Amino acid sequence: MSISPLARVASNSVVEPGVVLGAHVNIGPFCVISAGVVIGEGTVVGAYSVITGLTTIGCHNTFGQFSSIGEVNQDLKYADEPTTVMIGDRNQFGKNATIHRGTVQGLSTTLIGNDNHFLNGVHIGHDCVVGNGTMIGDNSGLAGHVELDDGAQVGFMCAIHQFCMLGSGVKILDQSGVVQDVPPFVMAGGNHAVPKGIAAESSMFQALDKEQQDLIYAMYERFYNQALSIEEVKRSLKILESDFPVIGLYDRFFARSARGIVR
Repeated sequence: MSISPLARVASNSVVEPGVVLGAHVNIGPFCVISAGVVIGEGTVVGAYSVITGLTTIGCHNTFGQFSSIGEVNQDLKYADEPTTVMIGDRNQFGKNATIHRGTVQGLSTTLIGNDNHFLNGVHIGHDCVVGNGTMIGDNSGLAGHVELDDGAQVGFMCAIHQFCMLGSGVKILDQSGVVQDVPPFVMAGGNHAVPKGIAAESSMFQALDKEQQDLIYAMYERFYNQALSIEEVKRSLKILESDFPVIGLYDRFFARSARGIVR
């Protein structure tokens, strides 16, 4: 066990041998922190939370009460292999968050980047990859193997099907079910989710210059209003890539997309 003298652990919490706690970590009442967990400086864990497995958490994260992090996943093939959860820095998790460890059939890890904001009751399934600066609303869940690229937003009470990918700057409207991939900057909603235009209010979109914003609108036209095949769209992307950095987001999206895009 390696616990910084500057860490604070409630007297009625259980911290097993083998846990690493950095400076100014605060473990609230009635928590259980299992052997193999590493928690970085300044992270706060709310009351009645459980952090278990081979879970590594970065600095200055906040976990609401009754959270369960690093727990055994819900994949029936899982046979207690030593898979992991890796969480970056400055993430905020609301109450009742659940994050499951990876599987050897997937990435062997569940990955969460930096500066994400997850509201109450969010579930992140095994082998998910969440980028930076994303947001997930109350009682929404990512099934196994979902990828959430930088700046993506998921509304309240949404369900994202396993193996789906949400591109950078995507916005999923409240109470939606997503069963196919959503290209960068597309706003989608419904059950099953369909495209609803461009997520023009997203911080990633607003940070771009007008020329690149106009290009995103043009890409939406190609996806949804010009009856072009995905292969035709990909060829047009190759021509534009050297002139417009934002095109790289589309290239990387289509290099990984396997379920087809929302229509």
